[in-house]
Amino acid sequence: MRGAMNYKKIAGIIGPLLVIEAIFMIPAWAISTGYHETRAAYAILKSMVIILCAAGVFFLVSRNARNGFYAKEGLVTTGFAWIIMSALGCLPFYISREIPRYIDCLFEMVSGFTTTGSSILHNVEALSKGLIYWRSFSHWLGGMGVLVFLMAVVPLSGKNEGFTLHILRAESPGPSVGKMVPRMRQTASILYLIYIALTILNVIFLVAGGMPLFDAVCTAYGTAGTGGFGIKNDSMGSYSPYLQTVTTVFMFIFAVNFSCYYLLLLKRWKDVFKDEELHLYLAIIAVTITAITINIRDFYPTVRECIHQAAFAVATVMSTSGFAISDFNLWPAFSKAVLLFLMFCGACAGSTGGGIKVSRILLLFRSLRRNFHQNTHPSEVRKVRTNGQVVDEKVMNNVNAYLIAYVMIDLPSAVYIQKSGI
Repeated sequence: MRGAMNYKKIAGIIGPLLVIEAIFMIPAWAISTGYHETRAAYAILKSMVIILCAAGVFFLVSRNARNGFYAKEGLVTTGFAWIIMSALGCLPFYISREIPRYIDCLFEMVSGFTTTGSSILHNVEALSKGLIYWRSFSHWLGGMGVLVFLMAVVPLSGKNEGFTLHILRAESPGPSVGKMVPRMRQTASILYLIYIALTILNVIFLVAGGMPLFDAVCTAYGTAGTGGFGIKNDSMGSYSPYLQTVTTVFMFIFAVNFSCYYLLLLKRWKDVFKDEELHLYLAIIAVTITAITINIRDFYPTVRECIHQAAFAVATVMSTSGFAISDFNLWPAFSKAVLLFLMFCGACAGSTGGGIKVSRILLLFRSLRRNFHQNTHPSEVRKVRTNGQVVDEKVMNNVNAYLIAYVMIDLPSAVYIQKSGI
């Protein structure tokens, strides 16, 4: 029976997932209630009821599910989970009529859960507080992956070995998935504890700079998830340089592989300092900030302001956050080209950021170097190595396939957007 898709098992995962989504709407409902936003509070409450009813349907479908769960189920579960969560998670916006068209509500929620950060809203500040919170929280929930959260809090282990690994592998943003500890559920728990701790630390630094608590929490959600939903119409432009700097630093922090933070907790400093992906990540940051600073020197009165603007731009683009404090389109073509490269490159594997990932860029360059070497030394067998270990050829094939798929999706999308005049 391994060949047949285990739909009932998939439904058994989607059900608890929707329950979690409904529970996470409670703070948004409480905020709307506290601010006397009657329509928004009713919309959120009604959405919670609808989501719980949908969860009940999935629980019924999942009865008597067999135990088989493999890589294909992991992929289908991940894809379908994000679709159904977005389709139901956008209901508060639609029911409240604060975003009148359902397709626009869906766009906003998909952008939130996928931490894309694109928005159809021209006046974000017109939204009720509860819905602003839910919109920002979608970034935080999507940043680490809601299925990873589900693994951390709900016992999902099946009888077949590798059940949770298939889930984590499907959610993983990097070229390979490793265990921090022997049990995958413990790995998921550690990831989320680090995620929560860094988010709280971000909020503390923002509040210390005079940002209101509500603003600080919503901004931290967007920073942690590297999605960049702003709660002001000018994103981060109206906040103080201190608050912008804090956001810059935490965008860089959340774009680092979370395994590095776990190693720091274990006091394995040498392993962190030897991490080649981290080396390349920091080198890219240093080089691009320096290059852009020099290039935009005539646009700002002081070198300090140039560095501030360049650092924020590099952080928001490389982490794929999308916050803004200035219009990059007014900068010279060289700076815009650098930012385009950073957008393509993205953050580290195992982070909340998007893009190709620094680890894949590293592997692609080493694969290219190996191919050049083998052309001149055909009889020599050479392996690609990273962090002193040989990279499996299956991983290299997956990296190459990922790049091809990325380009095949990206280029037609860019052409379509260009022709549509978006």
